[in-house]
Amino acid sequence: MSGGTRELIAAAQRGDGESMGRLAEENAPLIWSVVRRFMGRGTDAEDLFQLGSIGFIKAVRGFDESFGTQFSTYAVPKIAGEIRRYLRDDGMIKVSRSVKENAARLRAARESFEKTRGRSPHISELTELTGLSGEEITLCEQAASDALSLDTPPDAGAPPLAEVLRGDGGEDRLVESLALSGAIERLEPVQKAVIILRYFRDLTQQKTAQILDISQVQVSRLEKRACAALRQSLGED
Repeated sequence: MSGGTRELIAAAQRGDGESMGRLAEENAPLIWSVVRRFMGRGTDAEDLFQLGSIGFIKAVRGFDESFGTQFSTYAVPKIAGEIRRYLRDDGMIKVSRSVKENAARLRAARESFEKTRGRSPHISELTELTGLSGEEITLCEQAASDALSLDTPPDAGAPPLAEVLRGDGGEDRLVESLALSGAIERLEPVQKAVIILRYFRDLTQQKTAQILDISQVQVSRLEKRACAALRQSLGED
């Protein structure tokens, strides 16, 4: 981050409106790059940009260099989160009632199993308990998950998914990773399940293997293939 940007952020955090305006103007391309990921959902692009700008302002106010990240890397999920929250609350992104009901049944079955058996259930066991198919269970898991935080590591020994996907490409790749949700949808069901369990539910490969009733080696291979497919889908190869 340049010294000028650092000074502008510090001034904006002290309440200097002119500095905040300059930051927003200079970072308009970044905001638009995020906005484009949400276009075509029935909301005007300018409205999406205004929402993204609100997220950007929140990012400026909350940024701290001690986070150890570039400002733009920190700002992107804030911008996207503000837009996503509006679309969700405004009813543009909906989870069907049946999926919500299935997710509630799945959650209750999982909690009951874990209390009585002391471990996470396998997919086959959840299928038996709920009557749902493996694909329906995966869908429920994804619908019930919070939006993915690209810079949150799935476990103590694994890097964040954004880092896995972008390699050494830098923060610009993070912007491209906002297409991640659509890319995950195009994965094979078992690969999607691995990604969801590893990076949405923050489970280790061992736990993921137990739930899917496969070996840890298979989980590792599936994860590598899924990440390769995601990179290709995001145009990062």
